[in-house]
Amino acid sequence: MNTTHNLDPDLTGEERVFHEAYDRTLLYLENRQTIAPLSLIDIEGELHHLTVYEGQDWVGRGELKNSEIQGQIYAYIAFIDKMKKEPQSK
Repeated sequence: MNTTHNLDPDLTGEERVFHEAYDRTLLYLENRQTIAPLSLIDIEGELHHLTVYEGQDWVGRGELKNSEIQGQIYAYIAFIDKMKKEPQSK
């Protein structure tokens, strides 16, 4: 699912970081799922903690770090959505 090599060269640094974080995080989650099945509750808990971390920007992380965190959050959301749509094996 790596699309970062196909990105528009006119993307801003923030957009590029977002896409790279999204692809990297989604690949990480898919690899974890392959190694050992992940629980939807655990993944949703990780997403919750990531969104809490996102909100703890009291001193200002900068736009690049915020874009990276947003990419990670969107990857978790996409992965959770995919898990919910796939039939569960017994």
